[in-house]
Amino acid sequence: MADSGPGIDAAVRARLFEPFFSTKSAGSGLGLVLVKKIVEDHGRGISLDSTPGQGVRVTVWLPEDAAP
Repeated sequence: MADSGPGIDAAVRARLFEPFFSTKSAGSGLGLVLVKKIVEDHGRGISLDSTPGQGVRVTVWLPEDAAP
């Protein structure tokens, strides 16, 4: 999945998967932490790539035999 938004600064990107880190005043900072844990518990991975001004691309690797 990718977007063409403003991107994410490298300092923020480095912390996105840390528990309780959020850039939002009302955020719990657990959303991406939980996603990463679930994906890794299934033996797969997740990555987030971003260049400021050029958007964000999130890649999740899932099992080949996963239901569509």
